[in-house]
Amino acid sequence: MDKEPMTRVGYEKITGELEFLKNKERPETVIALDEARQLGDLKENAEYHAAKDKLALIDSQIGELGSIISKAVIIDPETLPHDRVSFGSTVHLVDVETDEEFTYAIVGGVESNAEKGFISFNSPLAKQLLGKQEGDELTATLPGGQTSFEILSVGYKELEL
Repeated sequence: MDKEPMTRVGYEKITGELEFLKNKERPETVIALDEARQLGDLKENAEYHAAKDKLALIDSQIGELGSIISKAVIIDPETLPHDRVSFGSTVHLVDVETDEEFTYAIVGGVESNAEKGFISFNSPLAKQLLGKQEGDELTATLPGGQTSFEILSVGYKELEL
């Protein structure tokens, strides 16, 4: 079984989503399905088919989240040193050619969201950043080509997913 590293914040978010689906969304959908079933002819009952499809989607999401949680290995980035880039580090970079600055937090795959600045530790950029420290320069090979970066700072800050 593959293990899925994640932060405590990411784990809490996923378990919260799972609890919401199990304890609120699914029971409400089951009631809606039952009410729609009582309306009569199931072949032409749009409410019934919509509720049935929604229930299938919810059950699929519950299974997927349950699988992620069963593989979860919680890593507390607060306990790791952040003088060098490691899991949970927040890294501030500058593209040396364009002077464009970026800030990324290195997180688990299920927590990643590049638009919010959370990149997976398995992403091409994160793999090349791991172990680097403030002041280091690197030429990262990325899907769009090579880009040269300078690391402006490395540290830890609490994540807000």
